[in-house]
Amino acid sequence: MSRLKSNLAVTGIYSVFIILLFTTMYPIIWVVGTSLNPGNALLVSSMFPKHPSLVHYGELIRNTDFVLWFANTLKIAAINAVISTLLVAVTAYAFSKFRFKGRQQALMTLLVLQMFPGFLSIMAIFVLLLQTKLLDTHLGLILIYAGGSISMGTWVMKGHFDTIPKSLEEAAFIDGASTKDSFFRIILPLSLPSITFVALNSFITPFMDFILPQIVLRSPEKMTLAQGLYSMVANETNSSFTLFAAGAVFVALPITVLYMFFQKYLIHGMTSGAEKG
Repeated sequence: MSRLKSNLAVTGIYSVFIILLFTTMYPIIWVVGTSLNPGNALLVSSMFPKHPSLVHYGELIRNTDFVLWFANTLKIAAINAVISTLLVAVTAYAFSKFRFKGRQQALMTLLVLQMFPGFLSIMAIFVLLLQTKLLDTHLGLILIYAGGSISMGTWVMKGHFDTIPKSLEEAAFIDGASTKDSFFRIILPLSLPSITFVALNSFITPFMDFILPQIVLRSPEKMTLAQGLYSMVANETNSSFTLFAAGAVFVALPITVLYMFFQKYLIHGMTSGAEKG
């Protein structure tokens, strides 16, 4: 009887994984298939085209501003990754290694802030950027991303910092190291998994986000990939679904490669942050 229950449990687990795999892969296969279909219409596209063609990929590069959109997004993503990771690391180090009044309340505030979607503050962000003359600038968008990354990233990185023995820092202080030396020469090198996790998530956010760029960026030459691709299917007179699908594949490829390359660091970063957060 116990063996039967065990087999049923294993079967149930595998069934759930198969369903999740199907629901994940189905839209991906449709997007790839649509990008290989001739023409621009979505209704006549098929998941497995009879005469697949790469013409849309070439057309996307030659006849659209895809390269400009990609360059804008890449610049925003790279700068955001650097600034966000530095801000999160400094904040997490302060909460992990120092004891000060209001520490627990501040940590709980950061935790609560994660529960609210970012678009709830769109009006406040718009007014703030307008008053500081940062509206329609990449810098304004980067500052929003960097500020928003602190609430989530701090808990992840703090959990990893908590696992580093305090004796390592104490030994460095005895040898004459400062707090800055301890942070850059001991804590950060030992926290590569959590740093990678925060940096990669910060890098990928501009590639995935549509709402904030649509609010902040107004000039066509400053558009991100999400805005540019959306413009291809935004209305009835401009519905290049196959081009949109080709663009989606182009966007997914570098992100997929990054996730595969840093997979072990991502998993270690998430688990270490969860253990002692």
